[in-house]
Order: sequence, then C-alpha cells, then structure tokens
Amino acid sequence: MPSKSTPRAFRHAPEFRRRLLRWFRRHGRDLPWRRTRNPYHIAVSEFMLQQTQVARVQEYYQAFLARYPTIEALAAARPRAVRESWEGLGYYRRAANLHRLARAVVAEYDGVIPSDPEQLQALPGVGRYTAGAVASFAYERATPVVDTNVARVLRRAFHPRTKVSASHTRLWDTAGRLTPTRGKTAWSFNQALMELGALVCTARIAKCGSCPVRQACKTGRLTSPQPRGPARQRRGRPRRSR
Repeated sequence: MPSKSTPRAFRHAPEFRRRLLRWFRRHGRDLPWRRTRNPYHIAVSEFMLQQTQVARVQEYYQAFLARYPTIEALAAARPRAVRESWEGLGYYRRAANLHRLARAVVAEYDGVIPSDPEQLQALPGVGRYTAGAVASFAYERATPVVDTNVARVLRRAFHPRTKVSASHTRLWDTAGRLTPTRGKTAWSFNQALMELGALVCTARIAKCGSCPVRQACKTGRLTSPQPRGPARQRRGRPRRSR
C-alpha cells in the first residue's frame, strides 16, 4: 500500500511494476544483446538500435562483432572500414561516433567502458539515454532508461494529460521513481518497459485490450469497459396474460 507521501500519480506504481515484470518474464523476446553483459557488445547494440528496427539490427549485430570482436579491434580500425561494416544500416554518423567512442575508451579508460552514467555521457555519441542503457544493461546499475518507446509508455500510464513537448524532464523523473533499486530487477524492468512500448503500447495505437499493465495505467483504466450494475426492473403497466 503506498504511503501518505506517495504522489497521487504514482499510487499504482507497485502494481505497474509487478504486472510488467511478470509479463516480460513470459513474453520478452530472446534478443542477442539481452544474453550478454559485455559493455562493448551492449554499446554496439545501442548505437545500432538508434532509429533502426530490431529485426534490421539483428542482421548486422553479430557480423559487426565478428569483424571487431573487442573494443580495441574497433579502435584500431580505419574509419572507412568501419563505415563499410555499417553499410546498409544507414545513419552513418552512428558508426563514426561508435568508432570515436572506442578510441576514447582505449585511450582514457584502458579499453574498459565506464559504468557511471555521467562518465558515459562524456564519451562521443553518448546522450542521457545511451548512458543509462549501457549502465543498466551492461553493469546492472539501477538507473532509468528513457527512449521513445519508454517515454510513450510512461506518458500514457502516468501523465496522459501532459503535452509531449513539455514532458521530457517529467518522464525521466517518473522513470527514476519507478526503477527498482536492485540492479538485476532494474535490468529486467528497463527491458520490459522498452518491450511494452515496442510490442503493445505502440505509437500508432495503444493496444489497451491486451496490455498487461492496463489496470495500473491511467489511459488503460479510462479505456477499460466499466462493469454494469444489476439490471433495473422495467416499470410500467403489467402485461395481461393471453
């Protein structure tokens, strides 16, 4: 039961977490970057997943790592070779940034990607989301991770009346309140939020009828059918028997 100090917007937060984690354990996709805690592998996947669908990334992820199995190998590569390995994924600035990141990590951190989100954000091509993702998915840090899918889920679940243009800071604060304090659970929770946004609470339509957190979601509760009360007895003149 939430304490008296719990803001009204978050009174369903514990139920939201429980339902979401239970759903993810049963329905989460088996993706290659979810099977590893290697920080370099996680960083590669996060750069590839920026503005690119999961199915497309799966076609390139393993091949890229086979060519550059370590961050040192990527750092030593020529920029043109890295771009060629990225051919077909598009948004080639991501490849250039990943290459610059590899060189910076080798030069400044002896080839070990840092786990601290603030240090991560100082690296080339790393913003707040990517820093949180690497810290959570590689190091199991209890830190929030808010991408486009997560922002949509949190907005619909907790702040449906907030304008999209004014919700960035508020959604990161919401994610911070919701993220479990245990690292392993935080890993699952962050993955589950992203999965829900990708498969159920999509941009085109919120599939509230099949959403596992509907009862803990403000939008879901508004769209759920309301139970009817007992049928009223019809009044009027009694009909004669024939």
